[in-house]
Amino acid sequence: METLNYEMYINAPIQDVWNLLWSEETYGQWTQFFEEGSQFKTDWKVGGKTYFTNKNGEGMVSTIVSLNEPTEVVFSHLGTYKNDVEDTQSRDVKQWSGTEEKYFLRAVDDTTTELRAIVHADESMVDMMNTGFNKGFELLKKIAES
Repeated sequence: METLNYEMYINAPIQDVWNLLWSEETYGQWTQFFEEGSQFKTDWKVGGKTYFTNKNGEGMVSTIVSLNEPTEVVFSHLGTYKNDVEDTQSRDVKQWSGTEEKYFLRAVDDTTTELRAIVHADESMVDMMNTGFNKGFELLKKIAES
């Protein structure tokens, strides 16, 4: 596993950036660079369930291990999700289960936010992650600053 870091300064208040990251209207916009039709569903509870899926409803099941809105959310990926079935036990899943995706927001001042993501990724996923986060955060910045 590799640990990847992404950072962006956005000229918008911290709560606005948080809302753009996680609202139904904008989540699919900035995450389109990972996969078209990306969406997520969560109960926003530590230890609860979060689903990161594609347009076909397939993807990952995760849980929130830390939540402090609007400054931090940490997801732990538990397994795959397909046809309404969670797989958290297969050998393939156990190789990466427990990897984390962390988001940190820091108010630099009243109008500027530092957004940072730290993710664990298999070597085969590094290019996709780099494209997704770099292009996604650029789009998020453009939306926030317009």
